[in-house]
Amino acid sequence: MPIYSLGSLNVSALSAPGVYLQIKAPPLIINGVPSNVLGAVGIGSWGPVNAPRLVGSPNDVAQWLGDKQVRKYDLATAMDVFFLQGATAVQYVRVTDGTDVAATGKLMDTAGTPAIGANLTAIYTGTRGNSITAAVSAGTKSSTFKVTIALPGTQAEVFDNIGGSGAALWTNVVNALNNGQSNTRGPSQLVVATAGPATAAPNITTPATFTSGTDGTTTLTDSLLIGQDGNAGTRKGMYCLRGTGAQVGCLVDHSDLTAASTVLAFGLSEGIYFGLQGAPSANYTTVSTALNTAGADGYGVKVFVGDWVTYFDSTNQQNRLLGPATFWAGKQAALSPEQSSLNKPLFGIVSTQRVAQSLPYTSTEIGAINQARLDVISNPSPGGNFYATQTGGNASSAAGQDGDNYTRMTNYLALTLAAAFGTVIGKNQTVDLRKDVKSAMQAFLSNLWRLDMIGDVNNPTQAPFTVQIDKANNPDSAVAAGYMQADVTVKYLSVVLYFVINLQGGQTVQIQSSVQ
Repeated sequence: MPIYSLGSLNVSALSAPGVYLQIKAPPLIINGVPSNVLGAVGIGSWGPVNAPRLVGSPNDVAQWLGDKQVRKYDLATAMDVFFLQGATAVQYVRVTDGTDVAATGKLMDTAGTPAIGANLTAIYTGTRGNSITAAVSAGTKSSTFKVTIALPGTQAEVFDNIGGSGAALWTNVVNALNNGQSNTRGPSQLVVATAGPATAAPNITTPATFTSGTDGTTTLTDSLLIGQDGNAGTRKGMYCLRGTGAQVGCLVDHSDLTAASTVLAFGLSEGIYFGLQGAPSANYTTVSTALNTAGADGYGVKVFVGDWVTYFDSTNQQNRLLGPATFWAGKQAALSPEQSSLNKPLFGIVSTQRVAQSLPYTSTEIGAINQARLDVISNPSPGGNFYATQTGGNASSAAGQDGDNYTRMTNYLALTLAAAFGTVIGKNQTVDLRKDVKSAMQAFLSNLWRLDMIGDVNNPTQAPFTVQIDKANNPDSAVAAGYMQADVTVKYLSVVLYFVINLQGGQTVQIQSSVQ
């Protein structure tokens, strides 16, 4: 009895009698894409340049970026802030000004005038490479050597039982480091090696230390964080976040709002909600003017007043001034996509520039900031004496699109649906295919409704969505041209911005009690 996948057997042309079993795939199921991935761009002391890397804990940051540095655009510092807010997945991009250099070290021989046996270069540029050490010692097997490459915070790499003598030994050392020794001992992930002129035995008493690594931060500007677009191998800065799955974005400490429309366009195209801010001390009038001049009007960016945040750097034991978007990004990424950042506590904040001056925002100022399509972090907040965003708005002037929740939920739905139906391409458009696609969409949206992620509070029993895939929106001319169209409408939950309480009190008030 032959078994076939449905569609691989032409059942209209069978000739041999028998049973033919066709396996039909189960109904389509949609699982939402991760909405907690935060994309960040800044500078670091280690790791690839202009290439995204995913980290999920402070230990990952220590391994791949090194310690926090007291400088603008510092990724390690931003990571600490992100994790304080509850972020769990960060795709970061390290940028440099092009002056970054990889640290180097040398393994020497024991000749009367020592010669270089192997030149070692850190696999990445940056000052963290200056902490690498390389040592040669006796191997486990007789008449062999062992090379150990170490970097604090990572597991030491050990290349054992390297044989040979004279120049051949050094060639074997270089090959072991660059090519690995087996399936379990692959190439070094810390250094690359080239052979030197040495012919004598290795020096096994003095380890090689690395020097001269630099971070490439001599002439940093905000524009380096923006970068340039191109193919996968040529992208720089922000554009390296393409295809990473990030849904919240932060250009660490970037404050040049002339680039706001550029960031907005990229955010809308990729489904990334970027946070921006004005320069330190720039008030909402100045920032609003800059935003309007840039022509950035859309839900893909959130712009903060230039009221920067004081944060205590426990590593360097000092207070530092950081961009407010860094704190918001960590919190927004940690929230479910239907949620607004409004009135959600932010952690790790010592003060803001305004709070430090004992100049709290008045309700009139918050209203003006809201009308200007901006946000600000301050204390107190409507919910109590904690730091939080005060408007929950994005940079869109369109009613119904101007909240955090609109951006996040729209991007979440769009990215989920786009990722779910790639298998439809190449199939014949049949009634069954339309039915499968429609059922999958309805099931996914029903689950969101059940989880209180979408809904209509005034019609709580009515499904807050519709899905149409039929001849009404797929006429013959479109079907013949290869098109299949689904029209999906979804009702989002509304975020409470204004809670009005009508109170009537007094000794003449009559209370109408009802008998239960």
